[in-house]
Amino acid sequence: MKLILAIAASEVLDTVTRALVEHNYPVTQISSMGGFLRRGSTTLMIGVDAPQVAGVLTTIRAAVPTTPRANNEHYVTLFVLDAAQFVQV
Repeated sequence: MKLILAIAASEVLDTVTRALVEHNYPVTQISSMGGFLRRGSTTLMIGVDAPQVAGVLTTIRAAVPTTPRANNEHYVTLFVLDAAQFVQV
């Protein structure tokens, strides 16, 4: 099991979330703040089986504009983590 954390800028949040849901990837949104300018962003948590990671990353990349953002900032920052345990109650 893998946990993907995607820290998304507000201007791509809806597009990225919609694309993930359309591809049946489970996603949870958490409001967050960070970076040099302390701008608001949203952290998406996506839990998938290891073979699905490539599909999630491809879906996110396809949902993000190809034009650069102001000041060379990223639209989405991704972390792929091993999930030691997954429990639903």
